[in-house]
Amino acid sequence: MFPKYDVIVVGAGHAGCEAAVAAANLGSKVLLATMNMNTIAQMSCNPAMGGVAKGQIVREIDALGGYSGIVSDVSMVQFRMLNKSKGPAMWSPRTQNDRMMFAAEWRKMLEAHPNIDFWQEMVTGIIVKDGRCTGIKTGIGLEIEGRSVVLTNGTFLNGLIHIGEKQFGGGRAGERASKGITEQLVELGFESGRMKTGTPPRIDGRSLDYSKMEIQPGDKKVSGFSFAETKKPESQMSCHITYTNPEVHELLKTGFERSPMFNGRIRGLGPRYCPSIEDKIDRFSDRERHQLFVEPEGWNTCEIYVNGFSSSLPEDVQYKALKKVPGFEEMKMFRPGYAIEYDFFPPTQLDISLETKLVKRLFFAGQINGTTGYEEAACQGMMAGINAHQSINEEEPFILKRSDAYIGVLIDDLVNKGTKEPYRMFTSRAEYRILLRQDNADIRLTPKAVALGMTDMDERMDRVNEKNLQVEEIQRKIRKTSIDPDSINGFLESIQSAPIRQKVKMDSILLRPNVRLSNIFSCVPAFAEAMSKYDDESLNLAEVTMKYSGYIKKEQEMVEKMNKLENLVLREEIAYDTIASLSAEGREKLKTIRPRTLGQASRISGVSPSDISVLLVHMGR
Repeated sequence: MFPKYDVIVVGAGHAGCEAAVAAANLGSKVLLATMNMNTIAQMSCNPAMGGVAKGQIVREIDALGGYSGIVSDVSMVQFRMLNKSKGPAMWSPRTQNDRMMFAAEWRKMLEAHPNIDFWQEMVTGIIVKDGRCTGIKTGIGLEIEGRSVVLTNGTFLNGLIHIGEKQFGGGRAGERASKGITEQLVELGFESGRMKTGTPPRIDGRSLDYSKMEIQPGDKKVSGFSFAETKKPESQMSCHITYTNPEVHELLKTGFERSPMFNGRIRGLGPRYCPSIEDKIDRFSDRERHQLFVEPEGWNTCEIYVNGFSSSLPEDVQYKALKKVPGFEEMKMFRPGYAIEYDFFPPTQLDISLETKLVKRLFFAGQINGTTGYEEAACQGMMAGINAHQSINEEEPFILKRSDAYIGVLIDDLVNKGTKEPYRMFTSRAEYRILLRQDNADIRLTPKAVALGMTDMDERMDRVNEKNLQVEEIQRKIRKTSIDPDSINGFLESIQSAPIRQKVKMDSILLRPNVRLSNIFSCVPAFAEAMSKYDDESLNLAEVTMKYSGYIKKEQEMVEKMNKLENLVLREEIAYDTIASLSAEGREKLKTIRPRTLGQASRISGVSPSDISVLLVHMGR
């Protein structure tokens, strides 16, 4: 009935879709198995992609040939570049998306791929022979052979939904939980745990009074995620902001004794940086209000997502409290918020390639590894799909270092440090974030995708080469062109910067604080006209690399020093028990994680600098 597949992907959420695409674009024959083909790539929680650090990840996925950026651009209803008031390392693109269009575009792109097949059914287990994963078992008793398997089960593994004192099995509202996989993996020797996440109520937007809220429009200039040409919306939808108040808080507190979070029914740890509304009130009792973002779900629906009001309180308490929020007085609820508990597997059980250590050619990606967020899941799926393909072809795994991408930071953190709570990416987690900006993801990563053999990358590589040429030309012209005092001094005085007394080169002005290239263009229209032939992305990149050249050079020097450790490979068979000078904790951690390089070893919690020195001596260094 089935051919033998190269890669079988279990689960068709964000991780599963990117895993399937990555392996297929490298030439593998892929089966994407899902419990419901109508929920492929569903946005289970908020209808948005990107945000702080997450937007950088989406651009990195796109630069490597993934589809998340393209689908996000095509289905966007609003675009914003966050943190523009801060330095460029913090600039983060974010789209508000049409939930139904997002899923439909993903399915259309997957179905158009000749290397991807589909099967709709619950997967209840994997097939393991001689320590290697060779396929999957399904609920109706089928066995489907595969040379490798990627598990991207999201919140479905023994998922349990909580609303007040009610609880019922499910991986998402209206969908059943997945049974069997956790139990089998535990039998094979894997350690499992429980995590919790939540979602807010969905509201009828026709019943809201937006005049009582702050409007939050999109950016006038829409750049989007993808480095390829994508169709952007001609108009945008606005979001709105409102706030809770003491009356809302008091009403919510009346449900605390029935809250599964406070009475012990929920054992899993929830996301620290996206707490429920009841958790916010409990932890930040001194605050009189909390911000709520009122987000539209799409062009052709009145459904509203209340970002910031995630809750597992009884539905009547949620309803009464929301009615006291400004603009929500006549509110009608479509469905209440809920919490969901699910199984995960501590990611220290994975190699840096996302292959499990216990079973070869078995890969984990997404929330099964303890992460939270579409973007974190999608990038893991991409890397797992690539490495599943690499594994069956006896090729070296594709590894991104911390200095290469936020994707590298995320996977390195998970594998070396593990996580006891849902892991979310932040710019602060990346020590080289000036190098890992959203504007240069294509320059950093597209050449790697081409070298890897990813299909349909020729046009993208041509774009990268053209962008590099444009940036060099722009910088050369800025350095060679002079500007006279009469043109610029009025602007310099307006920003309280010292005026110039004679002609100077433009780069010396650009390097001053609070001076942008756009300011120089305003003062020198002839120069602006000469530069109009270059696209905005090249102009912005040229400006950023010039203004921050000192910081960029410093980080590059740090990377070169760190790469000396990254290039020292630790043999897999090292007997750490025989190295007497290692600390007891360091020895245990090294035995458990078995890092591939000395650089990786240096980032493992519990491995001290003296342990690294001991390993250097042991390696004859």
